[in-house]
Amino acid sequence: MKFDELHTPVYVIDEKQLIDNLTILSNIEKRTGCHILLAQKAFSAYSQYPLIAKYISGTTASGLFEARLGHECMGKENHVFAPAFTRQDMNELVKICDHIVFNSINQLKLHKQMCINANVSIGLRINPEFSTQSDHAIYDPCSYGSRLGVTLDNILAALKNDPNILNDINGIHFHTLCEQNSDDLLRTLNAVEEKFGFLLKQKQIEWVNFGGGHHITRADYNIDTLIHCIQHIKDTYNVQVYLEPGEAVALNAGYLISTVLDKVENGITTLILDTSAACHMPDVLEMPYTPPLKGATALERFSLNQKLENTDKLNSYKYRLSSYTCLAGDIIGDYEFDHEINIGDKLVFEDMAIYSMVKNNTFNGIPLPDIALMDTNNDCKIIKHFGYEDFKMRL
Repeated sequence: MKFDELHTPVYVIDEKQLIDNLTILSNIEKRTGCHILLAQKAFSAYSQYPLIAKYISGTTASGLFEARLGHECMGKENHVFAPAFTRQDMNELVKICDHIVFNSINQLKLHKQMCINANVSIGLRINPEFSTQSDHAIYDPCSYGSRLGVTLDNILAALKNDPNILNDINGIHFHTLCEQNSDDLLRTLNAVEEKFGFLLKQKQIEWVNFGGGHHITRADYNIDTLIHCIQHIKDTYNVQVYLEPGEAVALNAGYLISTVLDKVENGITTLILDTSAACHMPDVLEMPYTPPLKGATALERFSLNQKLENTDKLNSYKYRLSSYTCLAGDIIGDYEFDHEINIGDKLVFEDMAIYSMVKNNTFNGIPLPDIALMDTNNDCKIIKHFGYEDFKMRL
């Protein structure tokens, strides 16, 4: 089956682009000796885990189910972090995870003995309180009052009460970035060393985890600065370095193909699609952002009461793209084409491998898109089909 023969809506994983991304990540591992882990919260298409396992060191999880998926389907290094763990979850996590990272001193005290008994490496997530994000506050772990990571003040207070409280931790974890370049990592590391250098120098510290948010496979990403950061921490503190990219693994390695069901003229020409921002690409509404669309130019992000102005440019057609849910705000974005779009035409949204399949839902009873794989010969096959039972059995 070829790309244009697929029934819509359908996610398509681009195996060639996935391999290109993984090759970049593998080369960084080879040059520095660091370990790179797939952050499954961005991309959990486990059919591709055997391929990914050929290039990088393993997986990282945000809870028990992701940890089980990494353990069962990739079977390499398996790390987990969550803001809190239940005792029930911990009973299973210590059997399948190599590293468990705690978010607070309370969680460390509650669960550390279970980790020690199971010979699991213990980590503590720190909050350097150093934000490098000007936008997307919803994704900023260093925003004021963030619940993510232990601040320096809280660590010092804990040590004052119990000087031995951190004796059993083996590593330090921080995650401060979101879709960012390595210059922001460099600035963050300076803050980490300034505030937490005394921890990094402790003899029991064996590793430092730089977390995720590194856009390593983006065309303009500065890999040399990343390598400098890795080597500096390794050489200065004699530790192993981990990175946990999610987006970088599957960046630009997927599409969402949709069909135009109708055109509505109510002051704005709106195309009604068989896909949905709310159901199939929730980040479009959460961040928010306008996803790239093949053959079209994304216009400035709209407001719901904003008119879509016409243009005098020859062969220019502007449309607002929406879905067939009943949610008034289920709007994907405004786009400009060089040709008219008609009912029955197919549209291809790009960079849809990440934070799409892992976050989709069946609001309004809208069917989930199929998942297809496009191999390096550009041949496509359906690897997952969803139907009514997938909607019904969730409820």
